[in-house]
Amino acid sequence: MDPAHRALLQKHRVALATELLVSDHIVPYLYQEQILTDSQVEDIESQSTNKRKVFRLLDLLPNRGPLAFSCFLRSLDDFSWVRERLLQELETEPGPPGPALTGVPSLPDVILQKVPSDRELSRVAARLGSSWELVLLDLGLSSEDLFRCQSDYVHNSQGAALDGLIQWRRRGGKKATFKRLLESLQAADVHPSVLQDVFRF
Repeated sequence: MDPAHRALLQKHRVALATELLVSDHIVPYLYQEQILTDSQVEDIESQSTNKRKVFRLLDLLPNRGPLAFSCFLRSLDDFSWVRERLLQELETEPGPPGPALTGVPSLPDVILQKVPSDRELSRVAARLGSSWELVLLDLGLSSEDLFRCQSDYVHNSQGAALDGLIQWRRRGGKKATFKRLLESLQAADVHPSVLQDVFRF
């Protein structure tokens, strides 16, 4: 899948999970077009809620070849407004969409390029509130990753958020910087002053 298409689906995955119903037409169409395999269809349909089905589909699509995105758009006959919105954004974007760092707190570049410590991630997790899932999804964690975090920390969203942030840092290595975290905070509509609070500026 084209990086711009992959980035677009990642950017809108939460909205797509809210708007789409995938079982009736979308998944059967993608199976008919040989974008999805038998086992992948079973995997999607085995998810407990429609939202989890959409998340699982969006996890699979980027690795299903160059035709996956165009077939996905064609499958949206019953959700034409979603297709039009995605196409409109593709036409207006000069390249792969990236969050605009507007309203960024005045954090020094040396901090923005730093990989956060466990203590710093814990302080971020404590301030995310109900937005923690959106932040982790934007950071690249899958719906399955989030489900495991929730299962391990039932009734403790801060613990689940911290677990997910630590997973992101482990997978991202040197790319798991405060700057990347700030971009995801903004994508999830979390005020960037959260990072200021972490450093007590």
